[in-house]
Amino acid sequence: MKFVNKFAHNENGATAIEYGLIAGLIAVVIITAVSTIGLDLIAKFTEISAVL
Repeated sequence: MKFVNKFAHNENGATAIEYGLIAGLIAVVIITAVSTIGLDLIAKFTEISAVL
């Protein structure tokens, strides 16, 4: 009975899942930002190339 009670109150797995979700969200934000900056850079280099 002690084992079942201890297992039911163990929150280590939940903490790991929360950290995983946070890391995933940060990765999505970084990918979105880099993608947007990349498109802006391509447009700027195309503009510079056309002027030259």
